Amino acid sequence: MSNATVVKRVVRGSPHRDSVETWDFIVELLTQGKSGPKRDELLSVAGVASSILTEMAPEDAAIVVECKGPRTRIYCLYDEDAIDGSDAKEDALGHDPLEGEWAISLPCPKDDLAWVERALKAKSKRITARDMTSKFGTESTEDSKKASADFSFDTSEFLKS
Repeated sequence: MSNATVVKRVVRGSPHRDSVETWDFIVELLTQGKSGPKRDELLSVAGVASSILTEMAPEDAAIVVECKGPRTRIYCLYDEDAIDGSDAKEDALGHDPLEGEWAISLPCPKDDLAWVERALKAKSKRITARDMTSKFGTESTEDSKKASADFSFDTSEFLKS
């Protein structure tokens, strides 16, 4: 998965769209209107995703989509901002956000995280949840220690090149 560039979209949520309509719009955006297994997988988690949208989790913490191409970050507008819509950016993406080995991380309130993770895991291996207050892509201390242990650097070989 390449993270060389990041593409941002801002979608109008409630009250402009209810949470189910908002998820349907996000699915349409990500699948670029195409039917098939990717769309089916996204629609299979509609209930869980809608509950996250109802909690307004993606207002400040993005829905993050990773794929072979650029990372896509999707935020939602709520209340007066959703009605006004002047800050929305809902145009089509210039790349396929589900190309190659794709994955989606949904922001979630900490109190709901356990049940949301279980519900998502039952329906998809690619769509996961994270605490909406944590930064996406940060590793735990254990993960960092393991990565450091797996990494070795041969200075003499490096200097030869």
